[in-house]
Amino acid sequence: MQGVNTSGVEIERKFLLNAFPEDLPLLEESTVYQGYLCTDPVVRIRSKEKDGQQKFVLCFKGQGTLMRREIEMELTKSQFSQLSELLKAPMIRKDFRVYLLPDGHRLECSMVDRGSPSEFLYAEVEFASLEEAKAFEPPAFLYRDVTEFPGFSMSRYWETRKRPFTD
Repeated sequence: MQGVNTSGVEIERKFLLNAFPEDLPLLEESTVYQGYLCTDPVVRIRSKEKDGQQKFVLCFKGQGTLMRREIEMELTKSQFSQLSELLKAPMIRKDFRVYLLPDGHRLECSMVDRGSPSEFLYAEVEFASLEEAKAFEPPAFLYRDVTEFPGFSMSRYWETRKRPFTD
């Protein structure tokens, strides 16, 4: 499967966009809630509801922008609930959609905190290698590549609740 890496290393590029794509095949739609037990290093909990089913995950992320270590473990609903009580700020809500790009990559789009003053929309594309990530030519609607901006991360947003790149 193109763009999937199972080595425990995450390789992805991030982009801002103005709207969810309308002319791409929609593969998945779900609601995601996530919060951070720690932001340096990143330790995140996430719930994802899709088709009436919920999945709970604990995630550890290493340093980096384009490429970094990522370790995920499934949680029970009870474990997720207990860990969520340790959060110092409310969880982020994402309206999450996955689309199929013409080249076969998956475009993961998230509308963050819809309806709030800090709402924004961004997308990620995951890759199997650094070479593949660097060679990727994004479609025009992915208008701003924010991959290498260290301040553009969901953990930073969770801490500040400030909309990134408001220019």
